[in-house]
Amino acid sequence: MTSADTRVDPAAVTPSEPVNLHSAGVFPLNGAAAGDRKPTPDPPATAPGRRRLRLPSLTARRQHLVVVGGFLLAAFWVTSQIWINPAGRVAALYSSDPAQVQFFLAHSVRVVLHGEFPFFTEQFNYPDGVNLMANTAILALGIPMVPVTLLFGPAVTFVLLVTLGLAGTATAWYVVLRRHLVRSRLAAAVGGWFCGFSPAMLSHANWHPNIISQFLLPFIVWRVLAITRSQRPYRDGLLLALLVTVQAFINEEILLFTAMACGVFLAAVLAQRPRLWWAAWRPLAKALATCTAVAGALLAYPLYVQFAGPMAYHGLSDAVRDYGNDIAAFVAPGSPTLGGDDAANTGLAPNYSEENAFFGWSLSLIAVGIVLWLRHEVVVRALAATGIFFAVLSLGERISWWDQEIGVGPWEWLVRLPLLDAVVPTRFGLITTVTVGLLLTLAVDRSRKLPLPRRTLRLRTAAGLVLALLPIAPMPLAVTSRPPVPEFITADRWRGYVAADQTLVPIPVPSMGNTHGMRWAAAANLDFKIPGGYFLAPRNANTGDPGRFGGRPSGLGELLSEVASTGRTLQLDDRQQRRALDDLRHWRAAILVLPVDQHHAEPLRLTVEQLVGPGTRELDVWVWDVRALTDPAPAA
Repeated sequence: MTSADTRVDPAAVTPSEPVNLHSAGVFPLNGAAAGDRKPTPDPPATAPGRRRLRLPSLTARRQHLVVVGGFLLAAFWVTSQIWINPAGRVAALYSSDPAQVQFFLAHSVRVVLHGEFPFFTEQFNYPDGVNLMANTAILALGIPMVPVTLLFGPAVTFVLLVTLGLAGTATAWYVVLRRHLVRSRLAAAVGGWFCGFSPAMLSHANWHPNIISQFLLPFIVWRVLAITRSQRPYRDGLLLALLVTVQAFINEEILLFTAMACGVFLAAVLAQRPRLWWAAWRPLAKALATCTAVAGALLAYPLYVQFAGPMAYHGLSDAVRDYGNDIAAFVAPGSPTLGGDDAANTGLAPNYSEENAFFGWSLSLIAVGIVLWLRHEVVVRALAATGIFFAVLSLGERISWWDQEIGVGPWEWLVRLPLLDAVVPTRFGLITTVTVGLLLTLAVDRSRKLPLPRRTLRLRTAAGLVLALLPIAPMPLAVTSRPPVPEFITADRWRGYVAADQTLVPIPVPSMGNTHGMRWAAAANLDFKIPGGYFLAPRNANTGDPGRFGGRPSGLGELLSEVASTGRTLQLDDRQQRRALDDLRHWRAAILVLPVDQHHAEPLRLTVEQLVGPGTRELDVWVWDVRALTDPAPAA
């Protein structure tokens, strides 16, 4: 390839022609699209006596703005129910992940304003603390959003990140596809739309902005493919390293998926065209060596903290390690879509936040049809192989069909490998989602060459897209109300009780199922510490042990969690009381705080009174001042 403006149509390449990945059509376009450089031909002359309706045409820039504006409007449509009241509404069914993310956003504020250590904190799970590098603290998202968090609070920042994550991912794929893969803006827009608003992305949107913020991934993929033919591999390797480093501080799991997907895709290409390896391996090796050296240097210390620092763990909790997709999930529509049905999807995914397949019957059949139609193209065959490979891995350790186990999956033999032991297997379906989006892109682009009248071609293309995408069209995310942060917290009344080395103990104690206390701390910019919380940590707080959700077991936390869930006041014996007081001393508790309108507030209040005596009503909470019980005795 001698000219940056030269294009190669993958469909036109024969097995004897390619000399590198570029000429094989794996990365066919470079620079601006040809349609942006060539003048639009004049329309054909109309027959005498007939008048042709002429519509005003949009410039290329305006067309791009229309597409991007459409993505942004769609993202606001999806998040519209949360935007009505960001602080008072949360994802239906599971409220823990949004609370955790808001805590991490408040941590980013402290990193910027107070210079706090970014990779570890004692502001929750005190005194053991939490390894933030092992908990996806989204520093690359939270730090740029510090002004928004300071002005409007972490709840607004959360919904803004979700909105921008969906629209930004769609836009990024549109830009890369339009400039480097296809000539058709419609084809690029379809691919961007599906990659940004697929059922899998919508599933994660209510809970995981770190997973849906994939706007760097198209550029990482582009750079990986570009270095196979690079004339300046060291510079390209440096650019790739910078992208990799930033993505590592958004979500490492998605970065690992991207690396694996690129590796499998390139292997599928080389399996078909072995001769390409001889042209590609030198620039590829130089660029990857540069990327590894630079990214390794930039990430060395954060990764050391993650894998060998305090509260590091090895391997995921058993609660999520065996999460896998049901085979039937690939032909069912996702819950947050036009054709979705929550009840019908029960048992097909680990939960509603992990619907990582759910393409529906029509799109699944169309995807198969695209592969059969374009099977002569190297790219299509490689995409199909990549999508199928990761779809199989996403089934997990046990393969099931309509919630009935039918065999053992290949993930059974991979789950204990280093790095892979920290992967949630169902999420491999996200890679399959991208391959389906790229197949749709190529199909729309190639359809322009079919020997059909233009009107017929447009109608058939539109009908195919409606059939594929309408059943899985995005709907507003389901939300529910959540209790406000107590005025006792927002009015700073807690400051009269809690010193810097003490904790405020929310009732019930923060845990995976009780995260309101984490929102209280986030609303106060983490100015007070709390025990417990929702996070991943080594079992029993022993660094290096397998991971689990939450810190070391707490007798008081378990007691109050039982009361909160059952509504029954417990009669505590002497052993339970002594263990609860030991927990309070271990946490350096200053006060216990119970909102008056907390669910099952009365049995919780009566249970706490058995431990520390009567509480005091202050504003909208019950407060127990336990400093006299927990302060270390003065030396004699």
